[in-house]
Amino acid sequence: MEYKDYYEILGVKRDATDAEIKSAYRKLARKFHPDVNKTKEAESKFKDINEAYEVLGDKAKRQRYDSLGSNWQGGQSYTPPPGFENFNFGGGNGGYQSYTFNGEDLGGFSDFFSSLFGDMMGGGAARGAQGMNFGGFDFGGQAQSARTQRTRRTQTPKEDLDITKTLNITAKDVFNQKPISVNFSEMERCTQCPPGGGYCTACGGTGFKNVTKSIKVKLPPEVKEGQKVRLKGEGKVDNYGQAGDLYLIIHFQDKEYEIDGTDLTKEIEITPPEAVLGAKKEIKTLHGNIGIKIPPKTSSGQMLRLKNLGLPLKSGGYGNLNAKIKIVIPKDISAKQIELYKQIQES
Repeated sequence: MEYKDYYEILGVKRDATDAEIKSAYRKLARKFHPDVNKTKEAESKFKDINEAYEVLGDKAKRQRYDSLGSNWQGGQSYTPPPGFENFNFGGGNGGYQSYTFNGEDLGGFSDFFSSLFGDMMGGGAARGAQGMNFGGFDFGGQAQSARTQRTRRTQTPKEDLDITKTLNITAKDVFNQKPISVNFSEMERCTQCPPGGGYCTACGGTGFKNVTKSIKVKLPPEVKEGQKVRLKGEGKVDNYGQAGDLYLIIHFQDKEYEIDGTDLTKEIEITPPEAVLGAKKEIKTLHGNIGIKIPPKTSSGQMLRLKNLGLPLKSGGYGNLNAKIKIVIPKDISAKQIELYKQIQES
């Protein structure tokens, strides 16, 4: 969807006062009202103006909108931040609301508006022109009492309380078989907002709080890439105390080992003479340092299987460690050594 710059639509600065916003809105509403302006673009412009004022003319909505940051431009591709994308707005006209003037339905709020404020709107028609009588051009405050009596929030429909995260782990995490710490942040609905819809100090009136969690996770034996681990009750919590689940999708991210089930692969570097003549090497494994024998005439890419030096098996014991040979040329090779290589090549 496209980002809407409501400040640009009303032609005001981001630090504009409530009075400046209201004044700008009134001028534009008069100019583009469908009863006055018969151009093709007037109706669309009029809807944008009213949508902009619906946000900037309301303290809670303006604060939530401003929390997106000031680096956006109108028309940019926009994706709701975490926590905002799971609203159930109902059907029709981009959300719950639609604009109606003199009995004519002008359509609903934009998808951008609904993605941010669907939970804050009631089930009736939009305030549109702030309760002002556009049919007779009465821009006074006669309908202000109706506006203040209108419920701003509806009972939140049951939302998806589950959370899904990617968990990056290493071979050592699996090998140790101990709980590992998982830290993450999640945007959640505020459960401390006053029932009457008043200003909430806990969330600043936005209706959402950024919650940081730290939990311990014990990895199941023989855990696999892409496996989903469920932690019951560690998801989001709604206003009624119901908690969803946390799902962790396993992703192996290890600089030293390639992980394939319970088998590991580790690169072992040797020099050309060691590859030709064979050698003894000491290598580091999860089980400790061990000595291995490189057989003569070993090629780069060749695998040496080391039994029971991999990851734990469900049935007991361990998988294997594959030592993958990589032949490397020393950086500090001397001129004499280069000459010897020439002789070998010539022979």
